[in-house]
Amino acid sequence: MSKSQLQKSIRFSLSIAVITFVLAAIFSVISSSVLNGVIWIFGLIIVLTIVLIGVFFDMLGIAATAADEVPFHAMAAEKVNGSKQAITIVRNADKFASFCNDVIGDISGIVSGTASAIVVIQFSNGFGQADGSSFHIIVSVILTSLVAAITVGGKAIGKFLAIHSSTNIIFFVGKTIAFIEDKFKIKIMPSEKKETRNKT
Repeated sequence: MSKSQLQKSIRFSLSIAVITFVLAAIFSVISSSVLNGVIWIFGLIIVLTIVLIGVFFDMLGIAATAADEVPFHAMAAEKVNGSKQAITIVRNADKFASFCNDVIGDISGIVSGTASAIVVIQFSNGFGQADGSSFHIIVSVILTSLVAAITVGGKAIGKFLAIHSSTNIIFFVGKTIAFIEDKFKIKIMPSEKKETRNKT
């Protein structure tokens, strides 16, 4: 690895760390604020939603690394909306996967754990049980196990879909990004140079 490559890697790692810190803080504050104002059943729905967001982005990250940019070149030649964004995603699969899997995925796992603890407290208090009681511990174990099972099972399904339907998934993401860029006039994907990614 050359010195310039190492410097780029360090800069990217630091930027990802900063982004993760900011997003984690934002998501934690929002989830805690929302959960403190709702009953436990809605809190549980919020927790499961956070988990599914993590599963979804994990699937996107894997799909990016599994996809081939060749099919998107044919789409781009026909000026299919979203194809250029899909090519950019595939060419930057390592960074895209790092953001989806490590940033969003890990944040979802951390926030869902914190949110689960709040839901357990709300549920226990609703039945007049104090924190640390046997009832509280049992509910905590059950909810933690449920979240873990959904996370692992969901990611297993997501990996299967990502590997076998990577082109469709990345094309969907490309079209979504293209829509946002056109609708809100903001640039999400970086400009790409004329190059192709070798598949191994």
